[in-house]
Amino acid sequence: MDDAARRRAIIEAMLPDVAFDGWSRTPIIAAASSLGLDEAAVGVLFPGGTRDMVAGFSRWADDRMLDALARQDLAALKVRERVAAALRARLAVLAPHREAVRRALTLLALPQYLGLGLRLLYHTVDAVWRAAGDTATDFNFYTKRGLLAGVHAATTLYWLDDRSPGSEATHAFLDRRLADVMTIPRLAARLRESADRLPNPLRLVRPARRS
Repeated sequence: MDDAARRRAIIEAMLPDVAFDGWSRTPIIAAASSLGLDEAAVGVLFPGGTRDMVAGFSRWADDRMLDALARQDLAALKVRERVAAALRARLAVLAPHREAVRRALTLLALPQYLGLGLRLLYHTVDAVWRAAGDTATDFNFYTKRGLLAGVHAATTLYWLDDRSPGSEATHAFLDRRLADVMTIPRLAARLRESADRLPNPLRLVRPARRS
């Protein structure tokens, strides 16, 4: 295995213990040992300690989400349906590790981890949009990711306390949030079109005559 594969393997192996010991040294050392790796290897693979563990967990979930999407016929779905499918796939990956998610979010809410949290959130929503076939390169690129970041964050928090069968309540919540935000780009486009049809007020201002 290369280093990236080793990190993913360690993260996956330590997840059952994170629910009890948190994102700490104890579960990661035990996980590495189960894979035949020593503490020195852990220091090389996760030099940032807890910061790198949480980042590795988020990226592991993103990778597993993309693996799940690769087995679906996304081409047959509308864009909103693709986005919903991606976020549901990520939650399905995380379903056995709900407490690990809760502990990770608790850490990312601390001031020293806020920057990391924003970067991980961006990485996730960017992966979702790219999987959904988004090719935007203009201002819409950032608008789409900003809107989806809010949806993803709110849905994850809702999901943490959802005990409905198959997370049905979370799926309904996600659908409502997506329906709300998907109207915003269309509204903005209509406003721009309307603005283009309005007369330029500067044309109505004639230069003052010189006396």
